[in-house]
Amino acid sequence: MNENTSTEHILLTGGTGMTGRRVHALLSEAGVRTRVASRSGEPRFDWHDTSTWDAALDGATGVYLCYHPDLAFPGAAGTVAAFAERAARAGVRRMALLSGRGEKGAREAEDMVRAAFPGTTVLRCSVFAQDFSESFFLPPLLEGVLPLPVPDVPEPFVDLDDVALVAARSLTGDGHGGATYELTGPEAVTFAEAVRVVGEVSGRDVRFLEVPPEEFVAAMAAAGAPEELAHGLVGLLEEILDGRNAEPADGVERALGRPATPFTDYARKAADAWR
Repeated sequence: MNENTSTEHILLTGGTGMTGRRVHALLSEAGVRTRVASRSGEPRFDWHDTSTWDAALDGATGVYLCYHPDLAFPGAAGTVAAFAERAARAGVRRMALLSGRGEKGAREAEDMVRAAFPGTTVLRCSVFAQDFSESFFLPPLLEGVLPLPVPDVPEPFVDLDDVALVAARSLTGDGHGGATYELTGPEAVTFAEAVRVVGEVSGRDVRFLEVPPEEFVAAMAAAGAPEELAHGLVGLLEEILDGRNAEPADGVERALGRPATPFTDYARKAADAWR
């Protein structure tokens, strides 16, 4: 990272989430001042309450822009673009936007954010490897079956540790402004292959199963997820997992100067999550 990181002050939206907390840890280890934006934080930050934005941005030199639940959801593009415009007026110098790969809604958000903040670094990701160990793939895997409303397509799952490092460098160093990084793993594996790797490293008997969308929604609802979120997730999965993202990209290597982390290496690190 930049050797002058002591002068940086980074605002992390989504700072308690899967990517944000990793970016936060990296910046903190490097001695960079950070502020985690949240509705329970001080100052309070709420995407849907614009009166909270200015206090969160006060003094920030950089912003990690991570919108929950996803840029593909209705209204997300306009919200993040309005926040990017507010950040530019506040004197923010660097911005990294966590975006989707191959999503129409995410591409719209990218264009709108860049119109407001031209130097934005765009980090395009599709499916995170950590979805298997930290997110909605984990509970069914612990039950032995990963049911998804998509065919067994290949996907170059990206390790979030790689994503976080690219984000941290983009927010503290020069040469990344305006860049678009397609962040993937180094090879594509199918869901069945990924689940087999999970079984091998954890010693569990697990398998992948393609299911109808309505069955997937019902299972998520039974697990406590809001039905609106479940339906939105079905639409997102059907969009990004139609084969459009099967080809690995070189964004990690371009940004970090070393190859992306293979899925098998990630799985070995995460094996305790499935035991």
